[in-house]
Amino acid sequence: MGKITIAIDGYSSTGKSTIAKELAKSLNYVYVDTGAMYRAITLFAIENNCIVDHEIDFKKLIGLLPKAKLKFQFNDELGFSEMFLNGKNVEKEIRSMRVSKEVSKISVIPEVREKLVNMQREMGNSKGIVMDGRDIGTIVFPNAELKIFMTASPDIRASRRYKELISRGENVEFEEVLKNVRERDYIDSNRASSPLVKAQDAILFDNSDMGLKEQFERIHYYALQVIDKNKKNA
Repeated sequence: MGKITIAIDGYSSTGKSTIAKELAKSLNYVYVDTGAMYRAITLFAIENNCIVDHEIDFKKLIGLLPKAKLKFQFNDELGFSEMFLNGKNVEKEIRSMRVSKEVSKISVIPEVREKLVNMQREMGNSKGIVMDGRDIGTIVFPNAELKIFMTASPDIRASRRYKELISRGENVEFEEVLKNVRERDYIDSNRASSPLVKAQDAILFDNSDMGLKEQFERIHYYALQVIDKNKKNA
């Protein structure tokens, strides 16, 4: 009783997934990383030669979409679910720069969005879910009881992303990461289908100058307030 749907939207590399995972764990809710789903489809497109020299073969990809089977599988040791594509754990591959460079272009394809939005809505039917992405509070769950819109300056986000990639052993330059962040911002905000916008009833959350602990504590407080209100109104 009192379980709610929590939608966390925002720009790339704002730490949405990190906060959403911790929030779901603390509330004993299900966590769904929708960005991982779009990244998995992007990896699927790359591996099936639907993207060559940054050009997308839309007809080929759309024709192959039914063969892309996505599944979140819980990892007991990590404490959260990992993305599997056609039975293979692709959690590491989908976080690479080669996927980051293409994912915003794949995510604007209406057929891709329709497939994944339908999957996401099914996952959230029972509430008690924390879902992060670009259009969760506006398209997937417009009636979510708590909506957060996360943002931070491009330089701060690029710095966070750069450190993450370096820690994984990727050979990247900071300027390349910053360029990618800015390009994704533009594509996400200007796409025709479900552009990245703040829902009117979402809490604007700028974490440029916040550490993870402060971010979590603030958003956890918001969640507890809404859950308590929901219980009283049940």
